[in-house]
Amino acid sequence: MNSNNPFSNYRLLLYYKGDISALTLFVQHSNGSVCFPQPLPALSSALEPEEYTDSKVSVHPSALIQNINQQLQLDNDLLRAEAEFSVQIDTPNGIITVYMARFMLLDPPHKLLQSRACQLRTLPELRGRPPAEMELLRRAYSTVMES
Repeated sequence: MNSNNPFSNYRLLLYYKGDISALTLFVQHSNGSVCFPQPLPALSSALEPEEYTDSKVSVHPSALIQNINQQLQLDNDLLRAEAEFSVQIDTPNGIITVYMARFMLLDPPHKLLQSRACQLRTLPELRGRPPAEMELLRRAYSTVMES
C-alpha cells in the first residue's frame, strides 16, 4: 500500500438512483472498475460482516468523497455518502474498506460522467466484473433497494 496516500485502503462506489423510477445505475470508470479512485487489486475478495476487522484509524466517507470530487472535478454538493454501506475487501496488500455515495440529482448525470471518462451502467451491464466487484455491487444494490 502507498503509505503517502491516506486513501489507499479505501474505495468508493458511486451510484445514481431515480426517486420516481427507482432506476439504479452505477458509475464505471474507463478502466472498467466500479471502484474509485482505483480498481481493487487482483485476487481481492469480499469479507463477510462477521469477518470484518476493527480499524483503529479510519477515513470518513466524506473525506473520500471530497477526494473523488477533486479528482473528477465535481461540484461538492453532487455526492452524498450512504452511511449504512461499508464493505471490507480482503486483498493481497491488506484490508480495503469500500463506501458508497449517491448522486443527488433529479436526472442521471450521463453527459457529466462521459466527460470524465466514466459511464452509468445498470447491474446487468456490469456482469463479468471481477468476483469482488460483483459481490460489492450485489451488496450495494441490496442496500439501495432496502433504503
